[in-house]
Formats: sequence, C-alpha cells, structure tokens
Amino acid sequence: MTVRTRFAPSPTGYLPIGGVRTALFCWLFARRHGGKFVLRIDDTDRQRNVDEALDPILRGLEWLGIDWDEGPEVGGPHGSYYQSQRTGLHQAAVEKLLADGFAYRDYATTEEIQAEREAARERKESFAYSRRFMAETPDQQAAFEAEGRSAVVRLKMPRQGKLVIDDLVRGQVGFEWVQEQDHVIQRADGSCLYHLASVVDDHDLRITHVIRAEEHLSNTPRQVFIARSLGYELPRYAHLPFVAEPGSKVKLSKRKLTKYLKTRDFAQLVDHGREIAEAIHLETNPETFNPVLVSFYRQVGYLPEAIINYLALLGWSLDDKTEHFSREQLVEAFSLERVNKAPASFDPKKLSAIQQRHMLELPITRKAALVLPYLRKAGLVCSESPSELEPKLTMVLEALGDRLKVAGDIIAYADFFFMPDDRMPYDEKAFQKRLGKPEAPELLARFRDQLAEAEPFDAEPLEKLLHEFVESEGIKIGQIIHSIRIAVTGKAFGPGMFDCLAILGQDACLARIDRALARL
Repeated sequence: MTVRTRFAPSPTGYLPIGGVRTALFCWLFARRHGGKFVLRIDDTDRQRNVDEALDPILRGLEWLGIDWDEGPEVGGPHGSYYQSQRTGLHQAAVEKLLADGFAYRDYATTEEIQAEREAARERKESFAYSRRFMAETPDQQAAFEAEGRSAVVRLKMPRQGKLVIDDLVRGQVGFEWVQEQDHVIQRADGSCLYHLASVVDDHDLRITHVIRAEEHLSNTPRQVFIARSLGYELPRYAHLPFVAEPGSKVKLSKRKLTKYLKTRDFAQLVDHGREIAEAIHLETNPETFNPVLVSFYRQVGYLPEAIINYLALLGWSLDDKTEHFSREQLVEAFSLERVNKAPASFDPKKLSAIQQRHMLELPITRKAALVLPYLRKAGLVCSESPSELEPKLTMVLEALGDRLKVAGDIIAYADFFFMPDDRMPYDEKAFQKRLGKPEAPELLARFRDQLAEAEPFDAEPLEKLLHEFVESEGIKIGQIIHSIRIAVTGKAFGPGMFDCLAILGQDACLARIDRALARL
C-alpha cells in the first residue's frame, strides 16, 4: 500500500500556525514512508471563502518547503483538487445514501427542531430528533412540499451500539451511537456540507491516512458512518493535539492577539516584528500581520527551516534532549507513535532560540541573499544581487554576528552602513545623553583629528588609536567611545564600534563626525 496523506485547508482566512503544523505532520509522514502528500482546497463554504486567502496559503506552504505531489498548480490523476469542483461526486453520494436508507429528506423547520430540543431539555433527556418530518417516499415529499416546506438531507444515524476506532495517536477511542444526531449532509439549496464532501473526496483521492487536528475527533463517527454506508474502505485516523496559547491548554487563536501581547515573550516577538515592518513600509494590520499566522514569520525574515524545526516539536519529540533538526533529519525520524496527546503550548522564546541557531549555521552568502530584499524595501540599496554589494555586505554580516537573529534585523542593527552620510538619523535620546555633556564636543573633535591621520583604517589599529587617545587625554574610555558611536552610526547599540568605523571607511566617518559636531 502506498501511503497517501492530505492537507485540506479552507480559504476562509489566512494560514495559521496550527494548520501549518498539521500540514507538516502529514507531509513528514508521507515522506517518511515514501508516499504521496496531497493538497486539496476545501472551498465548499461559499459564504465564508476569502478569495485573497488562497494564494497566501499556497505561497506559505511553498515557502516552508512543504511541497505537494498532487493538488493546485501541480495537478494529478485524481483531480480536481478544489472541493467546489467535485460537486457531482458529492451529489451522487447523497443519492446513494438516500436510496440505500442511510439518509433521508427532512422537512422540519429550524424552529420545529429547536422546539424538540427544548422539550428534551425540560425533560432532562438527551435530544434525539423524532424524525416526524422525515420523507422517505415521493408521496411524503409531495405532501410536505405542498405545505411550502423545503428539505435538507440528514444522515439516518444508528441509535444503538458503539463505534470504536484505533486512532494512531490516541489509541482506541469509543463513541456511543446514541449520542450522535442525524447530521445534515446537504442544505436546502443543494450544496453539500463538509462532512460528506470530505469523506467522498478522501475516498476518491485514495487517502490512506487522515492526519488532522483533534478538534475533528468528534466528527469521526458521522464520517465513519458515511464511509461505511457508501461501501468505502476506512482510512487510518490520527488526531493531533492542538497548538495552545503560551503557557496554557487553550487553543491558540489569531483573534486573541491583544490577550497574548500581555505575555512578555509574545509582546517582544510582536514588537520586534513591527520594528522591522515599519522600516520596510509594511502594513501591520493585526488581521494579516499576526504571529499566529505563518505569513508574519516570512515577512519578518525567519528561516523556513527554523519554522519547520519548531513546529515539528509542537506535539512530537524524538527523545527528551534533541531539539535541533534539519528537514532531512525530521523526515528520517518522524513517527506518529511519538506524537503526544496533550496540547502543545506555543513558546515564542523557544521559537526565537531555534531560529537563532539555524541563522548562525548559515553561510554568509545565504545570509546576504536573505537580507538584501529588506535593504531594498527600506530604500537603502538598489542592487538586485548580493554580489554587487560585496565585500561591504560580507563585512557587515560578519560584524553583526549573532545579532542577526532574523533577516529583517539588518534594518534594526545595520541600516546606517547603507545610508548617505548627510541623511543618517540619530537616536535623539542617546544623542543628547552622550553628546550633550560639556566635554563631549571637544573630545570628539580632537579624536576626529586623530582619525583623519589614521593609516591603515582597520578595526585593530583604530582600537589601538582610541586607547592611546584616552591615555593621552587622561580620561576614561566611556567618556568618548559612546560619543563616537552615536556620531558615526546614529545608534546607541550595534556591532563592534571599530568594525563599524572600518566598514564605513575614513571619509564617511569624518563626514559623520563633522555633521554631529555641527548639529551640536
């Protein structure tokens, strides 16, 4: 048997972290077993579909390297891979269920169903629909329609016995049939609901393993009933733990960003992202620029391999110590047996640590390619190729070292390297603090004269020059070094100051110090 898994997002919103984690586990399982990973778009909910949400879903998966063997833009032998284009198969399934007595047309109104539900509540009994508006013959249909009623199609669920499934994550799970309602599978307008469409499409696409979030566990009885009633072979089910809020067992939600910002780690993550976004003129609407969505991390400059590494650890582990994985290592190690049942808490701090480690491992050439788009978007360079900025960009990246945690940090820490000398902005608070002292301008002017004579203009000789200056002036290094940094970079922090001086070059450093002195 060839393993076939599927990820079936609905284009009703942008791709959340929890959805990506599900897609990743489906993809890893298929790759681990030499199988096929299928992408299907479940777009039957016409009222909630968002046209602009589909492309970010496809591009997000593509960016992460979660490639699909069959699906949109790829095709395959079992298309279409859009659920809305498979309505003929869904209608045929409804007709078969009706003909075989596993479903019926129901002419009850919403109010009549609700009245029965209220009556059961008053009797302190579980609600079970009486089926008194059920029509199983043409004459019954005609009689109800003569009253002006319209019908939905409901499953005729069993009311005795028990369903037991062997879930690949949760083990044996039992459901009492009496607890199941006669679920609607087709609306009065003829459109089919998710539960029927999903079962029919999984069968038609030859899906062998349905790996999905645990919120779908309660849907399993009705879907098993549909599949058995249609004579389908059941897939194996695996229900994954949901991704929870930081430090909680409540499901992570993109609608609760305000709540999450009250936690320090989440707030730092968002503030960091906003700083980068503002520098590259990116909109920070919380509907789209939200760390619960995968697009947030792509825009800020996270590495796809770091996101994949972190998401794999949300509910799965190889052992109690290994946390750093390449994509290839994850494929080799992944198994459903090691997926946890408990919710997996989203930890921004751990994500950042994993990102930083992956970033540190990158060669300079890859880092250069990653940061260049941010420099362009910020209007700092016009170059289309990293090679056109070498060796300057290489020196900047080497000087940044582990400060470059995400690609967008090139703006926060190193924008001044690429600015015209006469347009570099200052951190005003730091400028006043460091250069507003009475002795600061005179000391800076005298050191400027030393820099004008420096040869060679490299980091080590410049550091030696400053120490000699400090000694000759009889001052502490703190009385001058911060003034130099602010004058030359405009910032109170950043890469090593002597690296900054050497990379900027003698002419630029002198011009910037002159500008700072003139401003004073």
